[in-house]
Amino acid sequence: MEPFKNLINAQTVRDCAHHLARAWPAFDRARFETLAQTGLGELEFKARAEHLCAALEATLPKDFAKAADILEASLGPADTDSEPKSQRTSEAGLAGWAVWPLTVYVARNGLGSPQRALSALHAMTQRFTAEFAIRPFIAQHPELSFRLLEQWAHDPSPHVRRLVSEGSRPRLPWGLQLKSLIADPGPTLPLLATLQDDSSDYVRRSVANHLNDIAKDHPALVVAWLEQHLPQAPAQRAALLKHASRTLIKQGHAPMLKLWGVAQRFRGDAMLALSKRRVSIGDSLELQLRLVSAAARSQKLAIDYAVHHVKANGQTTPKVFKGWVIDLAAHETRELRKSHSMRPVTTRRYHAGKHLIDVRINGVVAASAAFDLRL
Repeated sequence: MEPFKNLINAQTVRDCAHHLARAWPAFDRARFETLAQTGLGELEFKARAEHLCAALEATLPKDFAKAADILEASLGPADTDSEPKSQRTSEAGLAGWAVWPLTVYVARNGLGSPQRALSALHAMTQRFTAEFAIRPFIAQHPELSFRLLEQWAHDPSPHVRRLVSEGSRPRLPWGLQLKSLIADPGPTLPLLATLQDDSSDYVRRSVANHLNDIAKDHPALVVAWLEQHLPQAPAQRAALLKHASRTLIKQGHAPMLKLWGVAQRFRGDAMLALSKRRVSIGDSLELQLRLVSAAARSQKLAIDYAVHHVKANGQTTPKVFKGWVIDLAAHETRELRKSHSMRPVTTRRYHAGKHLIDVRINGVVAASAAFDLRL
């Protein structure tokens, strides 16, 4: 599989150079290309965007407002689709991954001109997300930022509306942590209330992830949110709130489990078997779960499983995965199967050793089994 970092490459540099020169004929295209391409291949993904940003800083006007005008003029048409699939650079202008370095430039150079900078990010996020670039402005200019975010929550563009939620997430992966919002997420709650019934699934997914972020630090707040917004919720909102609950459900958080009707302890026996005892990286492992109900009535069960991955120091850390949500009839016996892949992923490094898998039913460990991972 092609590494993600290669999405920013020599062609990206040439595209940027072409459209920046189109927008500003005085642009030193040759110098930009030399600076941007030198050492690019040795860098990882985020570092490549920052590297191109440094080349922009060396070749754009020092006056930020003028530089922002040039960057905006280099952009292609705004993406009107509700998903970012069509965001690609064309002869009409820059879009997609080529815009990431532009957003980095705004974040690094526009903090002294926040109104102009945020206007540029409003334009850029319609060609590529500005969720990372807006965060320093929220941290350093919260009053202005939230005043604009309140307006943008009603913007015609789903990309701008998504930015309102995604850009203000307290713990956005890859992004600057917003310490003040980790401590007190209150400023974002009116925005999420506006957006949770948005017409775009792209926006609603962001709201769910934002609420899930809040749940990591303020579980009672998210439980209270569901108590207010889940009753009589339309199907789309209920799905959003279920996704927002996932961390607390995986943790077996009793008040959250109760809201979803899966707070009762499983009455019966659970037996877990694995298709292999020795697994190599790249293999798939089948989980075979047998449930035998000892209850005289149906039981609603939320079943997850945790893989306790071995770390470099020999200790283990659990990662919870979604399993099943079922209604188990009175005295019913049921067999459940799920394939779990051990293929390499960029977010996890595997280490050899004994890995435990435990099954959690309504938040309580009910069965376990182990396998040996070989590199």
